[in-house]
Amino acid sequence: MAKDVGALNLERIALDLHDDGVLVATLNRPEKRNALDAQTVDELVELFVTIPRAGVRSVVLAGAGDHFCAGLDLVEHHKEDRSPAEFMHLCLRWHEAFNKMEYGGVPVIAALKGAVVGGGLELASSAHIRVMDESTYFALPEGTRGLFTGGGATIRVQQLVGKARMIDMMLTGRVYKGAEAVEVGLAQYRVEDSMARAMELARRAAENLPLTNFAICSAISHVGNMSALDASYAESVVAGIVNTQPDARGRLEAFANKTAARVRPGS
Repeated sequence: MAKDVGALNLERIALDLHDDGVLVATLNRPEKRNALDAQTVDELVELFVTIPRAGVRSVVLAGAGDHFCAGLDLVEHHKEDRSPAEFMHLCLRWHEAFNKMEYGGVPVIAALKGAVVGGGLELASSAHIRVMDESTYFALPEGTRGLFTGGGATIRVQQLVGKARMIDMMLTGRVYKGAEAVEVGLAQYRVEDSMARAMELARRAAENLPLTNFAICSAISHVGNMSALDASYAESVVAGIVNTQPDARGRLEAFANKTAARVRPGS
């Protein structure tokens, strides 16, 4: 089934599917610092609609060149001179792409470097794991440019860093980098080579059962949108399905027989 990904005709995103089911998807506009124009967003929708049904086990999302993504293509936005309705529908398309990432059920690990700015941060925050290197910096400069976020920052970035920090970033143009970026929750890992670590994490996730990964990478987000009572019901239903899947029996047997790897510090 993974051949469906190879059949995609994408111009803005380069795809490299590995034998272990790990797909490397690279934003491929380095001359624009991988800014997101309308075509790129459409391609992200197409890609993440296809991935869950194509046998892909995990995804590494990266950017060509020195930067992950500098956000909305402001040159295109200026030239298009969109009406309020037109820009609203463009934002809804962004939400469609990022929701497909977050709720699609396939682990997405973002390999970050350079600019992770504006819409680029909205894109990164839709991934399940974010790995940054020493060149990575995060910002939401919309306030200084007379703009407002439209791709989910008020949802996902606020969940990561909190309301007060997000407002500060937008009002003042504050930039986060280094250890501070990890401390506030913008990335989970800070390493010398973000691509190498992202690949390592993607391969580790790809070893999990697909149904288990689906629950982790979709149900947790859905449950977070529910009341406590509805969440407890939904979690119980998901656990009932996932924890009795036939493919898990061999892993449970290995644990019972003490042949499975044990959880240890540093593992």
